[in-house]
Amino acid sequence: MIKLFKNLTKKEIVYALICIVLVSLNVWLELRIPDYMSAITRLVQTEGSQMINILEQGAYMVGCAFASLLSLIIVGYFASKVASSFSATLRKKVFEKVENMGLAEIKKFSTSSLITRTTNDVTQIEMLISLGLQAMIKAPIMAVCAVFKILNKGFEWSILTAVCVAIVLFVVAALMIIVLPRFEKVQKLIDKINGVTRENLSGIRVIRAFNAENYQTNKFKNVNDELTETQLFNQRCFAIMSPIMNLVMQALTLGIYIIGANLIQKAGMLDKITLFSNMVVFSSYGMQVIISFLMLAMIFMMLPRAEISAKRINEVIDEKISVIEGTFDGKTKETGTVEFKNVSFKYPDADEYVLKNISFKVNKGETIAFIGSTGSGKSTLINLVPRFYDATEGEVLIDGVNVKDYTSEALHNKLGYVPQKAVMFTGTVEDNVAYGDNGKGDIPLTKVKEAIKIAQGTDFVEQMDGEYNAHIASGGTNISGGQKQRLAIARAIARDPEIYIFDDSFSALDYKTDATLRKELKKYTNEATNMIVAQRIGTIINADKIVVLNEGTCVGVGTHKELLKTCEVYKEIALSQLSKEELDNA
Repeated sequence: MIKLFKNLTKKEIVYALICIVLVSLNVWLELRIPDYMSAITRLVQTEGSQMINILEQGAYMVGCAFASLLSLIIVGYFASKVASSFSATLRKKVFEKVENMGLAEIKKFSTSSLITRTTNDVTQIEMLISLGLQAMIKAPIMAVCAVFKILNKGFEWSILTAVCVAIVLFVVAALMIIVLPRFEKVQKLIDKINGVTRENLSGIRVIRAFNAENYQTNKFKNVNDELTETQLFNQRCFAIMSPIMNLVMQALTLGIYIIGANLIQKAGMLDKITLFSNMVVFSSYGMQVIISFLMLAMIFMMLPRAEISAKRINEVIDEKISVIEGTFDGKTKETGTVEFKNVSFKYPDADEYVLKNISFKVNKGETIAFIGSTGSGKSTLINLVPRFYDATEGEVLIDGVNVKDYTSEALHNKLGYVPQKAVMFTGTVEDNVAYGDNGKGDIPLTKVKEAIKIAQGTDFVEQMDGEYNAHIASGGTNISGGQKQRLAIARAIARDPEIYIFDDSFSALDYKTDATLRKELKKYTNEATNMIVAQRIGTIINADKIVVLNEGTCVGVGTHKELLKTCEVYKEIALSQLSKEELDNA
């Protein structure tokens, strides 16, 4: 928790100090009120007292109450500013850290957990600060000052108050021991419920198509019930605290008056007035002590959960990034070259290598394609170029420079990447295609239109309501898979990169659109390097170089015709898709 608070800004620290000063003033003002009550009690019982003196003490008492109220309002305002500002800072730090994470780190935490840590966990810290700057500071100061105020008022009353405080502390400690382990479980269950909900929403079409609503409902119900039961247990435990606190407070008041009555009965006339005055003051201060510990108990209810949330947030912030950014600015003599030198790769914590000793080079203006059976490592290989993962062994060079030496911005400005699963963002068609300026400033609408035309998307875009300003829903749920792929391809074209990476990006297109798109793309990108992962032979048949992968190993490199003669794996794939006559005429 303390480590997390090191992220407080100077402004937030100043606001927190103002809160501490004002809370201290508030405590002093509240502790003065019983003194004025004591003075009024003595004046009422003393013969010859003037009404003006009683009213004067009453005015001081009302003034203290009003000043106390005003100070609390100001404290609430500044505490809210500190809490909201600090939570905004935390969310930003977590978000920026996640943006810089490699795929390995994101998979380690899981998407649903990262969402919870950015939202619910930060909210727990925000609530603690907001209430803590008021109750957490006020309670101990109030308790200590009230204890000092009553020390000399009566030994018997002091013993009674000490016993009541001990009972309160015992109850709080017992609850913390029982409930604390369950708070961590609650946060993990929130991760699970986020994951199930997210899975349900993203897979809604499949769920409905397979009539699996009941299965998903039961899956959600299991997690939801477990979370509910855990939360109910925690809340039931804390529900015990309120009646116990009320019982202790009432017992303290009753005890003070019983002891006071016995003391007054045995005392002389002059001592009776003093004892009665002390009893009134002690009753007020005793209640202040119990209320202070009650406020601390409320904080202790929130503190364990906030502590766990702080730990989870720190885990994200302190996570070591596996893909460390280089310092090279990207200015090279070569342009558009990609070379793999004896590259091997295995996923973190995995025993088996996914890629083994891969070597090839492609030059500017050339097209290199990667083909192989499912799970042969094609997408993994292509992901090493933009550094979604780093090669375990060997080197990946772009323009003669190791990708590890580039800054992220310089490396990605050289690339136009089209992922296997087309990703659309909430916004317009233009927003999605002009996404990322490639270090060259904003992409104009004319460029967007040209890119969409090359990607064979003009027809469907211009039929949409609003055309290039047409709305695209989150994830592109209001357009088809083929339309998403074409917009994703247009997004890469609009960047005018040195190197295009197509990770099985033509799979949702029909053969005619695929052929036309590749023809137009070849004209437009003849000066750029093309790297294509594909399942269809027809997509890569005219590539300058084809790399054939089988179980992570390169089993053939060459043109289509060369591989038909020299590579048995390629020949099997080709014959499974095209007839021998079609291959001969290709």
